[in-house]
Amino acid sequence: MMDASGLLAHSDDHASMMSVQSIHPNPDTMSKLVRRLKALTLALLPVEVSPDRLEDPTSRVITHQVVSSYIAAAGDLIEALPYCLLRARKEFMWEAGHNPADYGENLGRAIACEVLARRVIHLAPPDKMHAMMSSRFRHREVDGDESERLSAIEIAIDSHCTIFLSSSEAQDVVNDLWCGRLVQKHDTEHGIEFVPSKHEGYDGFWSHLSTSRLSVPRYQNIFRIIVWLLFLFIYSQAVREPLDKIDPNYTDFDKWEVVMYVMGLAFAFEDIQKILKLLIFVSWRAIGFWNIVSLCIDALLMTAFCLRVAGISSSGPGNYNLRLKSFQCLSFVAPLIWMKVIPIFDGYKFVGTMQICIARMLQESGIFFCLLALLGVGFLQGLYALDAADGQGDRPAEVVHVLIQALLQAPNYDRFEISTAGLILFYLWNVATVVILLNILISLFSSAYDDVVEDAAAEYLAYFADKAVGMIRAPDQFLYPAPFNLIEIVVGPFEYVVHPRTYATINKYVMGTIFFIPLAVIALYEAELDPSKNKWVKNWLSHSDQGFEDDPEAQDPEPDDEDAANGLRISRVPFKELISVFPDTTQ
Repeated sequence: MMDASGLLAHSDDHASMMSVQSIHPNPDTMSKLVRRLKALTLALLPVEVSPDRLEDPTSRVITHQVVSSYIAAAGDLIEALPYCLLRARKEFMWEAGHNPADYGENLGRAIACEVLARRVIHLAPPDKMHAMMSSRFRHREVDGDESERLSAIEIAIDSHCTIFLSSSEAQDVVNDLWCGRLVQKHDTEHGIEFVPSKHEGYDGFWSHLSTSRLSVPRYQNIFRIIVWLLFLFIYSQAVREPLDKIDPNYTDFDKWEVVMYVMGLAFAFEDIQKILKLLIFVSWRAIGFWNIVSLCIDALLMTAFCLRVAGISSSGPGNYNLRLKSFQCLSFVAPLIWMKVIPIFDGYKFVGTMQICIARMLQESGIFFCLLALLGVGFLQGLYALDAADGQGDRPAEVVHVLIQALLQAPNYDRFEISTAGLILFYLWNVATVVILLNILISLFSSAYDDVVEDAAAEYLAYFADKAVGMIRAPDQFLYPAPFNLIEIVVGPFEYVVHPRTYATINKYVMGTIFFIPLAVIALYEAELDPSKNKWVKNWLSHSDQGFEDDPEAQDPEPDDEDAANGLRISRVPFKELISVFPDTTQ
């Protein structure tokens, strides 16, 4: 059997690998390939194997011969092989979760599929790598329905495949998506394909001045940072309005309030649109923690606005009370909007890693809150029953306050001093929460932190891939970033009454007018300052020793003239002779 590189080269010669990007295998064909790969993996790993042995680059289980067998098993569907391997990994993980007796065996098989997908991508020809990573396919699900269209990189993100996503090949594709070298191409079925940007290879300011560049994740991220910092400033000014307007009879909107509520409305439209598109075109699994935080911010802002309007339209004491409640709602917004600074700046590694740690800790804390809820209901019922039994029953809310204060280490023992049974029950609540449950929470947090820090680099690369792809995953052909998405509400209805080309022209002129300054800055950067194109900037930002590994002068250097004249030599033994005795660590 040929080795893996030979098989890929042979397939490349066979009708240019019969590009699946052009023939689009049907879901039944893809499902058959997935089943074949699963059968191969079951034959490769009939018993449990340690994950460390499978992940090792010098693994004696996943060898070059094994990789060659998997490449040969794909036949003419080489470009679909990484997708099918990651799909097989997902099915093995499902089986591991639903069959505890074989958890170890199925976990090893899932990891093997992921490692094999990474090896296949590593061996792929450079001109085929992007297609293998970004081409979208469907498969036939167990219930007979067709799955949503996903690419290898998307299914890796959904399945949190850190081994695959931390590879240099996957990060090359992610960086191309992040920088706009790969862009979305919209089809008639509201789907997207990732294709090379038409702006690549062209120099000059005008060739890069295009409204489509606003959808590039890198520029979206910069725009979001600027807008969110501006919103924080406006919010800070708006909540000072009660201090600046001491007169309780003053009922009109402050100018800062108007701007804040307009931006809040824009954010609400953007968040709802994003979640609806994820539900329709992707999956509910793509909805994350920060989507929920955004909805909470939107709900609080809209509630505060409604109370403010109701207060302005009313008279008498009701005006002041509703105004007070409106600003009380705004006070609950403050922690959330400052907390949301984290995902705004998570493109930086320190902030991104911190966010991963926090998210993992919150995920692990689910066990703590489940136990706390069960114990809380039990002790609440017991203490309330004791109060009712002695004829001095308090409202349940007062008992809840006592239990929460005890949980926060401010117990009020005097509250139950007249009842020995109540005091004993209250002691037990403090022991169960402060001594037992809080220590369980600390151990869960410690375990989650260790898991993330142990593989922090791979975890961050997987998170960054999720961030980059998530910005362009839901199809949106004409992107109006908030708060300018309010203009899209006016332009949007034209989609249903004019020809698609006319609608595209309308959006082009509207977006070109509104966003001319940021588009000009983007075009100037891409044409003149982008380090990948500007040699001077690239040399300035790069290290002087980068890229010299294969340089003959680095392998067999000679001394300077003065030392050479004195008979000094460095390369008395040639580089090739030196490395001839090295072990082959790829085997």
